[in-house]
Amino acid sequence: MATILLVDDDPLIVELVQFNLEKWGYQVLVARDGQEALKLARNEKPDLVILDLMLPVIDGLEVCRRLHDDPATRNIPIIMLTARGEETDKVLGLELGADDYMTKPFSPRELLARIKARLRRLSPAEEGKETGEKGISYGEGEIMLFPEKYQVEVRGRKQSLTPKECELLQLLMTHPGRVFSRDYLLEKIWGYDYAGDTRTVDVHIRHLRMKIEADPANPRYLETVRGAGYRMRELEQ
Repeated sequence: MATILLVDDDPLIVELVQFNLEKWGYQVLVARDGQEALKLARNEKPDLVILDLMLPVIDGLEVCRRLHDDPATRNIPIIMLTARGEETDKVLGLELGADDYMTKPFSPRELLARIKARLRRLSPAEEGKETGEKGISYGEGEIMLFPEKYQVEVRGRKQSLTPKECELLQLLMTHPGRVFSRDYLLEKIWGYDYAGDTRTVDVHIRHLRMKIEADPANPRYLETVRGAGYRMRELEQ
């Protein structure tokens, strides 16, 4: 049974979401301010966090940043659920490490679909069995990806990845030269229709370039194909 940490100070939202989550078979922890959320996340290690932005004590964006920066919690998926639907809030949330963003009012069924999409991936132990200790190589070892560790190594330099960054990079690395559209990546990696909003793909691609490219503004590996999408370039042997 997956455990979900619900962080919201609105009692009506808490009641609605908690009722539906428990009905769907999830165990629910509730935090009503940012400080309590950080404490529960660190102590209980939930499988997923549903996070409001406008919280007492510590706001949701700061909670998201701290969870993402803490090695003990950085791999916990975060769905932001908030009344603030401005583009800048959404992009900032994704930049700080959120995996998804929903605005209020929302459909409980859509929330369920997004939760399932976040949790529908192999556990690190299972991924390790599939990929092995040697990881996944690209460009004759220029880049090594270790999905079981959420880690990438570029010419000896190691970087930590979020779960979604890891899934995205694994897909691109294992299909060098193939162009993937933003819509395909949304469906394949995020697991549901993102209503045509491809900004989340662009944000994650930018994060990956910062971690694997010597010059993210002039990428050697992860290319943009104008009007088509993204691909890992086929390196000359």
